[in-house]
Amino acid sequence: MNLLSLGYVGISTSSATDWRDYGTGLLGLQLVDRSARTLAFRMDDRSQRIHIEEDGGDGCRFFGWEVADAAALDAAGAELEARGIAVTRGSAALADQRRVAELISFHDPVGNRVELFRGAEIADTPFRPGRSISGFRTGPLGMGHVVLTAERIEEVMPFYQDILGFRLSDYALKPFKAYFFHVNPRHHSLAFVETGRKGVHHLMMELMSLDDVGQGYDLAQMRPDNIGATLGRHTNDFMTSFYSWSPSRFMVEYGWGGREIDSQSWRPEELAHGPSLWGHDRTWLDERGRAQARDLRLGAARDGLRQPVQVIDGNYNVMSGHCPWWDSLKGGSGSI
Repeated sequence: MNLLSLGYVGISTSSATDWRDYGTGLLGLQLVDRSARTLAFRMDDRSQRIHIEEDGGDGCRFFGWEVADAAALDAAGAELEARGIAVTRGSAALADQRRVAELISFHDPVGNRVELFRGAEIADTPFRPGRSISGFRTGPLGMGHVVLTAERIEEVMPFYQDILGFRLSDYALKPFKAYFFHVNPRHHSLAFVETGRKGVHHLMMELMSLDDVGQGYDLAQMRPDNIGATLGRHTNDFMTSFYSWSPSRFMVEYGWGGREIDSQSWRPEELAHGPSLWGHDRTWLDERGRAQARDLRLGAARDGLRQPVQVIDGNYNVMSGHCPWWDSLKGGSGSI
């Protein structure tokens, strides 16, 4: 099965009003639709990426993964049914709500609702962010990534790898067990963290400018108890980010500078230094977990673990002032 990217998510909440403030005022999403109990947000040229329903719950209700066309969607449905998985074809009304041409739905082994779709609707007006940001890095990479929690990761990995075609990027065994998966050049579009319960850990949105992230961090710190993880940088996807608590009791990672990988040559490995190069003090961990994570970061620093920043044309300048010592480092392994 060939999934292209994470296309949309559906979120449950007990307060649509709080989500409107958080989505536009902090994240910079564009509010495009509102009813008595629902909200919809844009983050790029697509008509909708996030659908919020005030149903008294928390977490996510569904995850939409994009396929290329009608033939790919039909083939995916047939393959799932051949493996004994119950598949439901979405009605025209549901497709309209999702702003897509067509979709099917089913559940993973622990009950998460998964939707495959094709034909995302393109808006006829430019994206207008809820606050002043440079925009989100989406396109073929999708809207970002989602990290789910699981009682035991082994219960869900075969489904996503062997049936849906997700490919392992890498994994960490401490300070918590986490496995990361990709479907396109984004380092990971899906991950699972073993916490002993099923749920949503976080949703990641990548910005086009590091300053967007820093200014968002200032805003998040002004909200009481809103920081889920402090500003830091990841060891695997090189993302510089922070985490804030959404009104639905899961976190949103707000980041910049994620790496791209080549699926053909990529080889997964264990993250020996844990998930972060520096920062990312995780308020959601207990004291023992936070101490272990801190020791891993300090170990990375002692070992001189460095990675080059990931930039795109137009958002960097090359500085002068090279020296023989620095030039000798650049000629080494590339991890400087």
